[in-house]
Amino acid sequence: MDPDFSNVFTQPSTLNQFMNETVIAKGEKKRLIKSTSSGNPKLEELKRVLTEWINGALQEEHIVVKSLEDDGLVLHHLLEKLGSLKLDVSKMALTEKKQRQKLSVILEAVAKCLHLEDSQLKWSVESILAKDLLSTLHLLVAIAKRFDPRLALPPNVQVETITIENTSRGLKTTTAVENITEDKENTEAQSKDDAFDELFSRAPDKLDAVKKVFLQFVNQHVGKLGLNVKDIESQFSDGVILLILIGQLEGYFLHLKNFFLTPASTTEMLHNVNLALDLLADGGLLNFSVNSE
Repeated sequence: MDPDFSNVFTQPSTLNQFMNETVIAKGEKKRLIKSTSSGNPKLEELKRVLTEWINGALQEEHIVVKSLEDDGLVLHHLLEKLGSLKLDVSKMALTEKKQRQKLSVILEAVAKCLHLEDSQLKWSVESILAKDLLSTLHLLVAIAKRFDPRLALPPNVQVETITIENTSRGLKTTTAVENITEDKENTEAQSKDDAFDELFSRAPDKLDAVKKVFLQFVNQHVGKLGLNVKDIESQFSDGVILLILIGQLEGYFLHLKNFFLTPASTTEMLHNVNLALDLLADGGLLNFSVNSE
């Protein structure tokens, strides 16, 4: 038997949680928060902050959440309130089938709002329905960061997790430490992005003024090469100006064989944009995912 698996059953709360789980099918994995994290003061503080945040947001609807694991059925109220999203779901879903259908629509809307691919999601319909605390925390933190960036989430909240997998050789376990919120330095760095999120969503009337400042900044640098940018959306779409700007700011020369100076197809444009994103990432200037398309 895997040594880690023996350790699981020396921890009563983990044992009880595991025994209450549905039998793990072959090839299936179950991930749990280890009991060693149950008394983590940072984790308890995060749960308190999120619970109070949800109840504050839904106060006018007289909805009270007492346990985060039970919040799956009020997610659509939260999204409609915070994100002004109108979801095509019924207010009441009494059967498990209807709850699953409803949650599927809600989580699909969340993924679109957060611009996340399936592989980036740290939650699923099944895990939220199963009242999995870890998945629920990841989901709520992501929603809070997107729709209420001013919410003061406790930084650097970590939990110990154990993953139990039913393999052909029996049950296998692995342990890990998982971050639920960012550390303080990353949170402060992200605050600049939050400011732009707020500008787009709450002050669109100021967007033209910001674009003007950006254009002045860009032309100050690419103008040295005889270039002039008049429209951010159209002239940045093929990646050429972006690559030239990066070269000017970082002080290096990009050989013409590495990119398409006059791209003639979407494929060539995507090559340029992907190259620019790779350069930014390699330089430590891009710490979040960007869809090149």
